[in-house]
Amino acid sequence: MVIQHKKIGDKGLFFAEQDGHILAELSYSSPANDRMVIEHTEVSEELKGKKVGNKLVHTAVAYAREHKLKIVPLCSFANAVFKRDPELKDVLYE
Repeated sequence: MVIQHKKIGDKGLFFAEQDGHILAELSYSSPANDRMVIEHTEVSEELKGKKVGNKLVHTAVAYAREHKLKIVPLCSFANAVFKRDPELKDVLYE
């Protein structure tokens, strides 16, 4: 599954689509030049259990590393991914 990225102003979206329909998404905002706030993650029923949510979070982490951003995971799912994976702590805003 290919994860795409769209950014407009200080808002952004990582998403997966099929036939023009978004099936999974992670939305974020950038309230400061050095921060990304993950606000919401959602995966369609047909993709549940396929680790697409994890892939969205890891794609956001790769983006944050590339752009030297720290992540604030307000979304409960993203927060749980950060707690489970200590390799992501380098981008966690504290």
